[in-house]
Amino acid sequence: MVRKGFVRRDGVGSVKLLPLFLRRPIEAVYERRLAATLVGLPRPQHVGIMLDGNRRWARQAGHTDLREGYRAGGAKATEFLDWCAAAGIERVTLFMLSDDNLGRPAEQLGPLIEIIKETIQDITAVGRPWEVQVIGSLDLLPGTTAQALKEATAATAGRSGLKVDIAVGYGGRREIVDAVKSAFEEHRAAGGDLAELVERFDVEDISRHLYSPTADHTDFIIRTSGEQRLSGFLLWQSAYAEMHWVDCYWPAFRRVDFLRAIRSYAHRQRRFGK
Repeated sequence: MVRKGFVRRDGVGSVKLLPLFLRRPIEAVYERRLAATLVGLPRPQHVGIMLDGNRRWARQAGHTDLREGYRAGGAKATEFLDWCAAAGIERVTLFMLSDDNLGRPAEQLGPLIEIIKETIQDITAVGRPWEVQVIGSLDLLPGTTAQALKEATAATAGRSGLKVDIAVGYGGRREIVDAVKSAFEEHRAAGGDLAELVERFDVEDISRHLYSPTADHTDFIIRTSGEQRLSGFLLWQSAYAEMHWVDCYWPAFRRVDFLRAIRSYAHRQRRFGK
């Protein structure tokens, strides 16, 4: 059933009811029209996205092997980066695995980690224009995974395209704790007095020691799958971020959905608490 008001809002609500060979050309026309309406409008410079709903997508699609959801989600991540680059966005943070997820049973976690590694190796492959780093507690990852991710991302240093942070084994609260520890350790190593640091400790001292200190704020956070919570994602950076919740599962996320999200951002009045 088409949601009430869906057709009135953007005129293509009933397109999903058409056969695929008819739907794609119609969606392509709508996509071009939507993209044209965004020309000259404000857009976020740093987008964070939570790639949620891979397993549910796999179940809904009839896959008995839920890894198919993660594989489809990995392919979608690369596609999403292309969309962001074309839209003039400068930085993207992809949330692939939280530190809480590391507590999953080994039979679930092992295949997921392997697919994440393959996805990152694809995103960082020769010919990709993006400069990539992995953020999170990599020391918590099993086996040689952390080293493989570091090697893959190191090869992208100096690339001039989109800046991409990939959150793996990531937790927002853990990041803040690690930033505070790092700030105090830096001060101590320089021979500074810790009481003095406590006295003058400020917001910037945490921002400078985040996993990705050049990305200390985020303009726009998107979450797929219909969930409406941050789940620890970019807690420090998202203080004034705009949020956008999407009902579809991550592997089903389309460029049309992305453009609608950008349109939503463009028409918001950002006040930054003022």
